Amino acid sequence: MTTSDTLPRIERQRHELVRRTLTVSEITRLTPNMLRLVFSGPELEGFTSTAPDDHFKLIVPDADGEPVMREYTPRVFDPETLTLTVDFALHDAGPATLWAKSVSVGDEARIGGPRGSQTITGPIRSWLLIGDETALPAIGRRLAELPADIPATSLVAVQGPEDEQPLPSPAQTLALWIHRDDPTDPAPFIERLASLDLPEGTFVWIAAEAAVARAIRDALEQRGHPLPWMKAAGYWIKGQADSSDKSM
Repeated sequence: MTTSDTLPRIERQRHELVRRTLTVSEITRLTPNMLRLVFSGPELEGFTSTAPDDHFKLIVPDADGEPVMREYTPRVFDPETLTLTVDFALHDAGPATLWAKSVSVGDEARIGGPRGSQTITGPIRSWLLIGDETALPAIGRRLAELPADIPATSLVAVQGPEDEQPLPSPAQTLALWIHRDDPTDPAPFIERLASLDLPEGTFVWIAAEAAVARAIRDALEQRGHPLPWMKAAGYWIKGQADSSDKSM
């Protein structure tokens, strides 16, 4: 597939940047290292998120009480009930993780955005979704929003079997899990991918630590999967707090 009308299209949309003050209405521990919070409130009227890998800014206090912002994926937004579900990967002791672990139902939550979306369209026949636990909210949302006639495979690295979680979808899906020690090592992904077929028309979405995401993308390109059929992002960067690389 080489002509423009047979390639996937990534369409960028801009949204009005709005800050909202919400209320924590539900708290659920999904797995030992994944916490789900539900935010609610009338200020969610008009909230817009059109792509599964969108990000909004969560505004929380740092150790000195000063406001800092961290990026999170809108896992589910329900415009009828005006609720926003957000999953937190408890992978460090940063301010957002500490805030999420300490809040109670009824506490205030402040967010901004999303500022924009990147929707992926075109002649996609199947999906391969690759990532670590920071990508699980986006992967879970993508699977939940797929049409029934588009199959998908997910390949997710987590710390152990207790961190696997259901990923319901109307589509035919295959959930593959990697249990890893080092989240900055791409080798477990690349080794597992060697046994997977990549049929024509498969769009590959990748998100993990930046160097890991880049290594996976490069390995798939060397295997012959064309770059227009991939989107890779570094959701975090080793050794750099609140850093990402989404421009791959």
